Amino acid sequence: MLTDTTRDVDFPSLKDRAYLNTAAEGIPPETVVEALATYMQDKRLGMDGRVPHEAQWQSARQRAADAYGLASADDVGLCSCSSEAYNLAALALRLKEGDEVVINDLDFPSGATAWLQPDCPATTQVWRSRDGALRIEDLVALLTPRTRFVTLSLVSFFNGFMVSLPAVVDAVRRHSDALLAVDVTQALGRVPLDLSDVDLIVSSTHKWIMATHGGGIVGVPPARRDVWTVPAGGWFHLTNAFDRDRFDTAISKAGAASFMVGMPNYAAVYAINAALGYVASVGVEAIRAVADPLVRAGLDGVKRLPVELITPDEPDALAGIFAFRHPKAEALNHYLRERDVHIMSHAGRLRVAVHGYNTMADIEKLLVTLKDALDHA
Repeated sequence: MLTDTTRDVDFPSLKDRAYLNTAAEGIPPETVVEALATYMQDKRLGMDGRVPHEAQWQSARQRAADAYGLASADDVGLCSCSSEAYNLAALALRLKEGDEVVINDLDFPSGATAWLQPDCPATTQVWRSRDGALRIEDLVALLTPRTRFVTLSLVSFFNGFMVSLPAVVDAVRRHSDALLAVDVTQALGRVPLDLSDVDLIVSSTHKWIMATHGGGIVGVPPARRDVWTVPAGGWFHLTNAFDRDRFDTAISKAGAASFMVGMPNYAAVYAINAALGYVASVGVEAIRAVADPLVRAGLDGVKRLPVELITPDEPDALAGIFAFRHPKAEALNHYLRERDVHIMSHAGRLRVAVHGYNTMADIEKLLVTLKDALDHA
């Protein structure tokens, strides 16, 4: 990552292809591949393998705490995915009639749809974007004494818009008593994070940190442990799972530990631990320093083409993603893929995601090939 030499060693599968789709699937470095092999070696030990499993689990949680800016591994829970995390959060909130939840129209379904289910008693308010951006004044207009919960992604999967988190925190604290959850799936491992005064942090693991599927990283600050106590069945998250009273009552651990409702997915844990270690060794600031100019070059190049840009061209709101529309998006993407340029297309939208393993050559190949595709469209 970051140099030709290390890129060839750590990401051999990227040779001769411009992979610009990390917002969907990150490419794991070789250290993650090796970690999965180590998991299988440890798994062959049977019950004795639980000892190295536990060590990996503790290490992964501490590395996640460091990435989130939390104090210790106790502030982090590992579940199966961000969708599970939000459904467990919905249980912990115990919403009632009259409560309100604020979601937004740039968010991934994971963070929004738990509150749209018919049996959710709360009223959902939608913070709607304008020209591809979420404006703070529009959030303020939705906040009332009834607002219990506000949830958003730091970086939108849809168009890459990065919200001003300090402004969101200030608005929520000034105008409500709501809890604030932030999904950093499209930011963790790509942009530096300041998650001060956030009540719940969620991320999946198969994108920018370059681990595997089957992981969800939940962060709960110590001051919010009692708020986020999940009343779910299971055993791993219970204080009395094997006590004499286990068939009389179920007592959940508080905070992040209550999001780990069953046996950890240790294969994913090994991958998460290795991936977070790799990102930390490279440095998120270093990744951003290399990748941000590539985003700028790609965005500027796409603006000169006959497409509709749907990412706001605001420097402070740019992270690793930009997106645009075209009536023949699927045909354009097919043309690109045939020439080993990999981006995402869906319902007329094309999305480009730039990570630290990308190069200016990738961007130049994208722009040249996209122009050819448009000429043939």
